[in-house]
Amino acid sequence: MDSTQLHVAIFSSPGMGHLIPVLVLGNQLATHHNIKITILTITTNSSSPEIEFLKKKKNIEIIHVPSVDISHLIDSNTKVLTQLRLMVREALPGIRSVIASMNHRLDALIVDIFGTQILPIAQEFNIAKYVFHTTSAWALALFIYLQVLDQKTEGEYVDLKQPLEIPGCKALRPDDVVDPMMDRSDQQYHEYLKLTIEYTCFDGILINTWEDLEGETIKALRSNEKLQQGLKVPLPIYPIGPLRRTVEITERDEVIQWLDKQNYESILFVSFGSGGALSSQQMIELAWGLELSQQKFVWVVRPPSDGDPDNAYLKSNGSDTRGTFEYLPEGFLTRTKDMGLVVPMWANQVEILSHSSVGGFMSHCGWNSTVESLTNGVPMIAWPLHAEQKMNAAMLTEELGVAIRPAVLPTKKMVKREEIQGMVRILMDTKEGKSIREKAKKLKISAENALSEGGSSYNSMCELVKDIRTR
Repeated sequence: MDSTQLHVAIFSSPGMGHLIPVLVLGNQLATHHNIKITILTITTNSSSPEIEFLKKKKNIEIIHVPSVDISHLIDSNTKVLTQLRLMVREALPGIRSVIASMNHRLDALIVDIFGTQILPIAQEFNIAKYVFHTTSAWALALFIYLQVLDQKTEGEYVDLKQPLEIPGCKALRPDDVVDPMMDRSDQQYHEYLKLTIEYTCFDGILINTWEDLEGETIKALRSNEKLQQGLKVPLPIYPIGPLRRTVEITERDEVIQWLDKQNYESILFVSFGSGGALSSQQMIELAWGLELSQQKFVWVVRPPSDGDPDNAYLKSNGSDTRGTFEYLPEGFLTRTKDMGLVVPMWANQVEILSHSSVGGFMSHCGWNSTVESLTNGVPMIAWPLHAEQKMNAAMLTEELGVAIRPAVLPTKKMVKREEIQGMVRILMDTKEGKSIREKAKKLKISAENALSEGGSSYNSMCELVKDIRTR
C-alpha cells in the first residue's frame, strides 16, 4: 500500500455536540492511520478540554475559522438548524481562504451534517469529500428518505395517524419526528431538505454507529432500492463508531472523589447535555422525584429555561450560577446531602459514566451521550429534548431494550415526581433494571469488538482510508 502520508481536513459546525465527534474522528485517523489532520471549526470555545488535548498531538492542527455575525439575518423565531446553516453559509469565504492558503494539498475533506454547504469549495479544489453523520443510522435513513416523504406526504408529519414508513428500517411514530420536520412551513424544514440534497453529492457517508447496534438499518442504507430513491446514486456507507471521548483522568476532581466512596453501580447520573434545559416547574418535579426515590445520584444542574428551547440550546454556555441553586425546592440540598451530589453547569461526563459506582444515566439522549453511555454499559432513563433525540429514545427503549422512558414525551407533558421516582427505582433497584443493565453491558462488549483490529468499524475505517488514497 502507498505509504505517503495523507492530509485530511475535517470541518465542525458551531456547538460542542458537533465539535466533540469531529475531534474524536480526527484523533482516530491521526493516531491509528497516520493521517495529517487539520480541524476547521467555527467556535469561540477554543479552550475546551478536547481541543487542548488535541493541540498536543503532532499530527493534528486546529484552525479556528473567524466567527460571523448573523444577527441581521435572523429574528426571535429563527430555529436552531436555520441559524447553524446561516453561520456556515456566512463563513464560507473564510473557510475557502483557509483551505486555499494551506501549504499542502488536501487529499480529502470531511464535513459534519451542517458543513455540507462547503461542497462547492471541495469541488473547486478537486478534493475527495465525505459527510460525517454524527447521529444514528436510523436518523440517517430518515434523512435520506425525506425527499421522497416530502413529495408523497400531505399536511404535517406530526398530524399523521400512521407511522412514517422508512424502507428496510423501523417505522417512525409521528410523535418522534425530528425537530426540523415538525413544521413544514418553517425555514428550518426547507434548510433540512436542502441538506438532504447536498448529501447526495458527496463521495461517501461516515456514521458514528456500528454493525451490531444497527445492522438492519445499515443494510438498508447500503442495498434497499426504495430507501435509496432519496439519493442520486447509492453512496458508500462507512459505520465507523462508536467514536467517543477517551477517559483522561489527570486529577480526581470532587465528583470522582465522591464516586470513589460509593457502592458498585449504586449511582444515577443525571445530565441533559450542554444544550439541555428544563422548565422551572419540571426541574422542581425532577428534584422531588430524585429525593423520593431514595436512590443516590449525581445531578448536573443548569438554570431552567422557560422560553424557547432553541435559544437555550444556542446559548448553552449560559450564565454560571455556581452554588446558588435558587430554582431547586427549598431545603432540597440539605435533605439530600448524604444521598446526592448537585454539580453546577458542567461535569466530566466520560469519566463519570466510566466509573464503577455509576449504574444508570438519566439523559436527553443526544447521540454523543448515548454512545458514551452504551460504551460504558450504563442503562438509561431516556428524557429527549431536541433534534433527533426522540428517535434515539425510541431506539434505546423499543429496539435495544437498554432504557426506560416516561409514558408521555417530556416535551409534550410535565413528568410528575411520582413517575420520576418510579423510573429511578425500576432502573436502579429492581429485577427489570438488572435485565436492562445486562443488555447494556452486552452492547459495551459489542462496541469494543467493532473498534478492535479486524472488527466491523475498524475495517470500515480502513476502507475509508483506502478509498481516500485511491481517489
